[in-house]
Amino acid sequence: MATVSAIGKHQSGWITISTDEYESMKETIEVLSDIYIMEQLEKGTKDGTKARDFEELAEELGI
Repeated sequence: MATVSAIGKHQSGWITISTDEYESMKETIEVLSDIYIMEQLEKGTKDGTKARDFEELAEELGI
């Protein structure tokens, strides 16, 4: 990923990122800001259940 940085008129820093990266960052912030989701993630990591790869599960289920 290429990064370009420039200094604006008021010595403000500017960063240019791709639209995909920006959308990904917004989604991450949404998840991290959702207390319910974060509680569920924490609960899931504490109960010892191993996460499964989606592609493997889909193949196993034939979807």
